[in-house]
Amino acid sequence: MSVRAGYDQWATTYDTDSNWTRDLDEVVTRNTLSGARYASILELGCGTGKNTVLLAQLGAQVQALDFSAGMIDRARVRVQADNVTFTVADLTQPWQCEDRSFDLVVCNLVLEHIEGLGFIFAEAARVLVSGRHFFVCELHPFKQYQGLKANFQRDTTRTEIPAFTHHISQFLHAAKTAGFNLIDLKEWWHELDVDRPPRLVSFMFERNHE
Repeated sequence: MSVRAGYDQWATTYDTDSNWTRDLDEVVTRNTLSGARYASILELGCGTGKNTVLLAQLGAQVQALDFSAGMIDRARVRVQADNVTFTVADLTQPWQCEDRSFDLVVCNLVLEHIEGLGFIFAEAARVLVSGRHFFVCELHPFKQYQGLKANFQRDTTRTEIPAFTHHISQFLHAAKTAGFNLIDLKEWWHELDVDRPPRLVSFMFERNHE
């Protein structure tokens, strides 16, 4: 099953399924970004809008992208804010965004489904204003080494979404190559992740000044 087809099928139950990774990601994003204000935000892989709710409060304008029409449909119902625009888009193709048009780019639980990080970081650098930030929160590679993938269950059938393992060094190399500086790196555990490897890793990158 393709990534797009998997998320289209998952969309109807994504918000109600038990999912510690989803829940922790929302906490991480809120803890990291709350209190800041931005003129324009680009959200990559908005899904059902779980983080778009927060971004709509932080940004004067929010452009939210996802390549799953099923997910976008759920997000449009969930987030009915005048300052948010939802668009179905394939992030592995050139983004239909103007150069230097955003103050913040946000990417949550998306890059595990994209094989090449270089293009994503290059496009993020292109659309960001110099000196502004790219926030990334992803499944920790330690979890991927153990075989964990995004998955959902319908009745007795468990479906795994295709994924690629990205090591910490690969994130850092892609960022440096694209012209980003690392501002912060944190590892995160769900409150029930007792004596387990970190579940998520987050990065805050700053686009180099020109």
